[in-house]
Amino acid sequence: MTGPRVAARPVTPTTIVAAELDRICADLDRFEGIEPATTARLRRVRDIAAGLDPYLDGCTSPESPALADLARSTREIDWDADDAADGFVEKEMLSGHVEGRLLRFLVTMTRATRVLEIGVFTGYSALAMAEALPREGSVVACELDRKVAGRARELLNASVAGKRVTIEVGPATDTLRRLASQSRSGPDSRFDLVFIDADKAGYIDYLNTLLDSDLLTDHAVIAVDNTLLQGEPYLVAESRSTNGAAIAEFNEVVAADPRVEQVLIPVRDGLTLIRRLAPATGER
Repeated sequence: MTGPRVAARPVTPTTIVAAELDRICADLDRFEGIEPATTARLRRVRDIAAGLDPYLDGCTSPESPALADLARSTREIDWDADDAADGFVEKEMLSGHVEGRLLRFLVTMTRATRVLEIGVFTGYSALAMAEALPREGSVVACELDRKVAGRARELLNASVAGKRVTIEVGPATDTLRRLASQSRSGPDSRFDLVFIDADKAGYIDYLNTLLDSDLLTDHAVIAVDNTLLQGEPYLVAESRSTNGAAIAEFNEVVAADPRVEQVLIPVRDGLTLIRRLAPATGER
């Protein structure tokens, strides 16, 4: 009995656990004297972990043909090539089907007309949100890497909804300051939904800029990706990478911030939803 095999490149807590259990099961197969009940329990735990993401995928409404094409094109790009990007990128940065559907739900539930995205990569999440917007809706997407932004623009242009996405190239902090100055002109310049999926060390600054400015509508929701970052935030500090430490600090800051309420959802690599509280009461 072999059970389901996990992806060769596990990047979320669940897939990492599944991969490790798969290796342990393979090791046990080489030893004699191991109680069959023990190996059976390990295989069952492995199968539970390995089967979760495929099951979620199958039980979630399918992605649109445009999103499927964009995901396929992203996977086919040689991200190790010298001309692929100016910085480090990999195909696993793609938000993916289930998270894309969740973001689409958020657009619909918040009745958003203006969406801000910080970190666009090849545009999967931007397109997922744009597809749920009304005809007059728009997505402003910030991307630091000019080459990646160019690829995203090319892929987004292949769909009608993709044309609702405007990509701002450059440091997101600069773009946020400019957008904040524009937001003072009226509510039509503010955002109903924000999705943050960029450099992890910048998360705290991005959140504070949003909360301290007029960029958000009163009912705005901020969604922050990778807040479980491969399980590192809840592992011992000594085992964390630089990004893991940044996410751990971000999660602590958010949890202690009296201005907001939040919920961390264990979907994919973790997604935190944040809502600003009414300043008059601070009630949750």
